[in-house]
Amino acid sequence: MNTETVHTEPTPPLGGRGSRAGLVQYVRELLRRRDLLLYLVTSGLKAQHRNTVLGYFWWLLDPLLGILIYYFVVVIVFGRGGEGFGAFLVVGMIVWRWHNAVISGSSRSIVSQAGIITQVYLPKAMFPMGAALTHLINFGFGLIIIAIFVLASGIRPGAELLWLPYIMAMQLLMSVAMGLVLAYICSFVRDIDTLVAHLTRLWFFFSPVIWQPDMIPARLRWLNTLNPMAHFLGAYRSIFLYGELPALLEITLVGAGSVALAALMLAFYNRHEHRIIKAL
Repeated sequence: MNTETVHTEPTPPLGGRGSRAGLVQYVRELLRRRDLLLYLVTSGLKAQHRNTVLGYFWWLLDPLLGILIYYFVVVIVFGRGGEGFGAFLVVGMIVWRWHNAVISGSSRSIVSQAGIITQVYLPKAMFPMGAALTHLINFGFGLIIIAIFVLASGIRPGAELLWLPYIMAMQLLMSVAMGLVLAYICSFVRDIDTLVAHLTRLWFFFSPVIWQPDMIPARLRWLNTLNPMAHFLGAYRSIFLYGELPALLEITLVGAGSVALAALMLAFYNRHEHRIIKAL
């Protein structure tokens, strides 16, 4: 990893903190440090199951165990689910697992690298970005599980599958935007990490991960309209299970909002990230 020790207190980007020129310079610095971003991704992948017996096999086994637990509870214990619930659950759990992993990993991404950050000047935004990209690769292994279950269920996805990269890109944008927010806040208020875990669990049960969208009462369906994960879950299921076009308008709106939030957060990092050093 090629790093340049400059100060423990980062210097303002060219053009001054908060100026447009400063923001452009900050983005250029992120691009210039792409080798470090790659290092963060690869080291994050290696660290996930280091010193475990099964090693990288956990990338497949871990989501499978989670799916089996919820299948047992919903189908065996409560007798719910119905025909095709297995594939429905697999898609929901794999997609949510990616989302949850990014939220959790991004929250701790800056704090966990305090040793590097306090010694070397680096754009702090690259740490939550690295966490999001690391879990994107994990999601790739989740897609293998989805493919196995979908094909085993006798479902043959059609041309709608071509929209998969677009849906993934929009979800990645949302993940990066949320990660930038949470990573900065958690640098100052460490308790937020625990609070976020509970709120994410609540979000899980409010999203159609293990239950069908039509199970929600009509008077509460507006909650799904406001829930971006409901749109993503519906989009993945449309292309994998139902052979339908995903709700592209809703997905695109979420992506556009995420781009706007990410741009605002990069400007915020450019102006305020020097305060992180003191907090760490």
